[in-house]
Amino acid sequence: MKKELTVDYNIKTAWHAIYRMYNQQALKNDFTTSIGYVLLNIDSKEGTPATKIAPLIGLESRSLTRMLKNMEEKGLITKQPDLNDRRSVRIVLTEMGRAKKEISRKTVLDFNNAVRAIIPEDKINTFFEVINSISKIVEEEINPPVVTTTS
Repeated sequence: MKKELTVDYNIKTAWHAIYRMYNQQALKNDFTTSIGYVLLNIDSKEGTPATKIAPLIGLESRSLTRMLKNMEEKGLITKQPDLNDRRSVRIVLTEMGRAKKEISRKTVLDFNNAVRAIIPEDKINTFFEVINSISKIVEEEINPPVVTTTS
């Protein structure tokens, strides 16, 4: 089978194109797509526990730790003790962090609006059905259902 006909190749190439487009916009504003995704997953008012962020964006905790340190050095976030759980640290956006989050949000919305302006709603719905089915298949491969037999 040619690579162009495989599902994973097409998902990967589409995602890389989107990522490059997002990164070009982020770099114009002195941050990266990865930082933008972290910003989008931090609650603007309450902040977010550090332990909740990595699973939301599919990062390993080690990678997130480095990224949060970088973001703190850039003045995008602060780390504060969690008032509900003294063992936990809450990541809180600074004013600059909120501004960069808004840039990220607008970039994502603009892209989605551009796609929806060109691709009919029924095809968008079919895309979501297919991509959700693929995600379920992958999840079942990683965590196959336990089959028990009764005799």
